[in-house]
Amino acid sequence: MRVLVTSSRNTFALDIIRKLGSTGHTVVATDTYAGAVGSHSKYLAGHAVTASPRFATDQYIADINKIVAEHDIDLIIPSFEEAFYLSARRGDLPDSVTLFTGEFEKLARLHDKASFQRLAEQAEVPIPETMVATDRASLLAAIDRYPRYFARAAFSRGGVGLLTNTGPLAGKMSVDDCTPTPDQPWLVQPFVDGPMICTYSTVVNGRVTAHCTYRAPEQWAHSTGIDFQAIDSTETLAYTEQIVAALGGDYNGQLSFDFVNNDGQLYAIECNPRSTNGVILLEADELAAALAGTNTETAVVEPGVERQVSIAVLADAFAEPLSHLPKSLHDLTHVRDVGAGWHDSIAMMWSPATLVHGAKMAHGSRQELLAALASDIVWNGENIDGMSDADADALEAVHAQRV
Repeated sequence: MRVLVTSSRNTFALDIIRKLGSTGHTVVATDTYAGAVGSHSKYLAGHAVTASPRFATDQYIADINKIVAEHDIDLIIPSFEEAFYLSARRGDLPDSVTLFTGEFEKLARLHDKASFQRLAEQAEVPIPETMVATDRASLLAAIDRYPRYFARAAFSRGGVGLLTNTGPLAGKMSVDDCTPTPDQPWLVQPFVDGPMICTYSTVVNGRVTAHCTYRAPEQWAHSTGIDFQAIDSTETLAYTEQIVAALGGDYNGQLSFDFVNNDGQLYAIECNPRSTNGVILLEADELAAALAGTNTETAVVEPGVERQVSIAVLADAFAEPLSHLPKSLHDLTHVRDVGAGWHDSIAMMWSPATLVHGAKMAHGSRQELLAALASDIVWNGENIDGMSDADADALEAVHAQRV
């Protein structure tokens, strides 16, 4: 199989590249800048730079088509939110290539946190009580409703831009910095106590072919996980299958969910219909078979499997030495790094290039680095250049499905 992995800047994209390349597949990588870590893996047959899917969609699609033709690509695996642009412009891709992501309408339902709450409710998956704020007045009314609250934009990611009065992020963001609108609403929920539980799944023709459930005991700036430990998947696999069934049962692509474990009761918080770090916990042959749908039983990661991004663990240890250094030093000597055994160290040496790219995207503003790192490949619910009338209508219908 000849595979194109897009947005190769992500650590999990590099992991997919290594696993597919090591199992006999021909892999090509792309991103919007040359220094993306995944574009420098020894497991690649080639790599290319494309335009931004967000800021230059037409050119991006033209660039992807050129790469598909030059490398005779069979399968495109989006690793981040370029999935939305590729799905909305699926009709402009060659008929010979398979795009491993859902139909645009389904992606939108999953990604919009407000419509996802409705979808989870329909699938009989527990969710917290939720209010949707579309202006400042409704936001203030919603947070006044809960003594302890948790709020974020319907289109947000990576634990960036969270408004709360509880926990380690309390007061980090001011309500004055929040600007909900009908097109860009905010969700407000009671703060649910308990650890965050994450999942990653591959789905082929409505069947979950691989699944893992994990926690992130170490996080960078209380947001993005940098250490990942697999736990029991029994309950989350059932919930994932229920959501896939509620989507219509023919979904293809990757799904990642966040839950809060409140004293044994899981509450669904949000969905990322794309790759996440959970893929790191799968073995190479498991992932390859799951993406192709050739396995007869769902590959489920056993509890206890653990991986870490050692360079990020080290950086976090010295960013917060009093609270993180002892555990981080233990993890650095006892937990397997995501790059261990691949003999592919040159790829991660390009990590500083990703930070430079993020700094450029921030354009000197106060935009948080985590948000800036992906700002040229995200989708925030807007109409996409060149999308079909049917997908534009579907997007309006998704907005109407918000709780």
